[in-house]
Amino acid sequence: MMEGVTHVVHCAALNNDRGASEPDYLAANGALTGLLARAAAALASGRFLYLSSIRAVVGPDFSGTIDEATVPAPQDAYGRSKRDGEIRTLDAYRSAGRSDAAVLRLPPVHGEGMKGNLATLMRLADSALPLPTAALTGTRSLISTGAVAGAVLRLLTKPKPLRPIYIAGDRPPAAISEIVTAFRRGFGRPPRLVAVPAAPMRLAARLFGKAKEWEALAATQICDPSLLFAEGWAPETDTLEQLTELARRSRSGDAQAR
Repeated sequence: MMEGVTHVVHCAALNNDRGASEPDYLAANGALTGLLARAAAALASGRFLYLSSIRAVVGPDFSGTIDEATVPAPQDAYGRSKRDGEIRTLDAYRSAGRSDAAVLRLPPVHGEGMKGNLATLMRLADSALPLPTAALTGTRSLISTGAVAGAVLRLLTKPKPLRPIYIAGDRPPAAISEIVTAFRRGFGRPPRLVAVPAAPMRLAARLFGKAKEWEALAATQICDPSLLFAEGWAPETDTLEQLTELARRSRSGDAQAR
C-alpha cells in the first residue's frame, strides 16, 4: 500500500454523527490510524499528517480558547477515539526514530457534503419558521474545506521541521445567530430570529433532557491558529459569505434535481 508513497494525509474517520459505539470509534479512529501510521513510518519517505478534531481535547460545551497547549480532556467517544489516533500517530513515528508526523486539529468544517451540527443548522435555516437563536451569542471557530487543504499543503511543503500539534480555524469566529442568518440569506429567506432570553431556553432544555445540547449551542469555542499562521498559512476571513454561498448552491442543486 505504501509503495512509491511520499506523503500521507489521513483524513478518513468514523464521524460523530453516525451513532456508533465507543469500541467502533476506537477501532476506526484509533487502532486503524495507528496501523496506518506505523506502515507509513516504515515505508513512506515524506510526512504524515493526521487530520484530527478539537473534540480530541475539549467537549462540545467547553467555552474558551483552544490552542496547541490546551490539555486534552475529550468528553465523548468520538473525541476519545480521535485523541487515541493522535497518540498512536505520534508514537508510531517516535518509535521509528522519525519526527515528520503532525496532528492538525480542526473545528467544524464547512463545505459541500458537510455533516454534523452545521448541516443540521443549514436544514433548520431552510424553513420559514422563526428560530430562537438570537439569544445564542457564543461564537465558534469554523473552517472551510479550502482552508483545510491550504493548511495541509503548507505543512507538507514548509522547509522547517514539523511541530507535533497544530490548530486551524478561520477568522473571525461566528455566532450561531450569524451562521443561521448567513444560511437563510443564501436560501433567500429573511433571518427571522427570535430573541428569546437565555434563562427560559436553558430551563426548557433541561426539562426536555437536552441540557448538554443547549450548553453546546451556547458555548464559545475559539481556535487560535497563531502557530500555523507563523508557519505561513493564512486563515480565511469570509466565513459567513462562504456559508451564504453554500446555501445558495444547495438551493440551486435542489432545484436542478427537480
